[in-house]
Amino acid sequence: MKIEGSVALVTGANRGIGLAFSRALLARGASKVYAGVRRPEDLTEPGLEPLRLDVTDHDQVEAAARTASDATIVINNAGIQGGPPLLENGSLDGARRELEVNYLGTWAVSRAFAPVLAANGGGALVNMLSVASWRANSRFPSYAASKSAQWSLTNALRLALRDQGTLVVGVHVGYVETDATTEIAGPKIDPAEVAAQTMDAIARDEPEVLVDETTRKVRAALSGPLDLIYGTA
Repeated sequence: MKIEGSVALVTGANRGIGLAFSRALLARGASKVYAGVRRPEDLTEPGLEPLRLDVTDHDQVEAAARTASDATIVINNAGIQGGPPLLENGSLDGARRELEVNYLGTWAVSRAFAPVLAANGGGALVNMLSVASWRANSRFPSYAASKSAQWSLTNALRLALRDQGTLVVGVHVGYVETDATTEIAGPKIDPAEVAAQTMDAIARDEPEVLVDETTRKVRAALSGPLDLIYGTA
């Protein structure tokens, strides 16, 4: 679909990948970009339309769908990482919160905006996923589980929204240079690169974005034996 002239909503738009998505949409000619954030009063990025949106708050999600009733592109970017390591004793509240935001929040926004996209000609629904959708991690097990659930949801949405002409795009990537990865060593992708490849996918009507080489290798290994992903003991 054409990004030029579109109206977009980006959740978690105040920083990191969400801010990169918002900037890329404007650069590609979107006529309006709603920035879904928890505290609109703190948003200082020029050119964006602040919109109060906590994806775990039902009333705010419904209100956002009414306000952004002209949206033709919805990007589910809001996400958190805060669950405990796999074998660490203590509270599982962080893991529950990851599921609430990453999985159920994406579901809530998608469900609320599905009729909006249908009324506006179909449009596109983009879900920010991860290589963790396919490869578990004992350091961040609940984050990976939430992204696996979000990937399954993305596939279900692709089936459910097919008849209304909505393009559903899943974006997968390894570590990205954001606040959440500052203490993680190793190579990281620039958020602007994630956004650029996603914009290209929307423009070409492609349903999946594999941003980096690690992600492409893991995706290709899904049809093979487990040791292709996890190695051998």
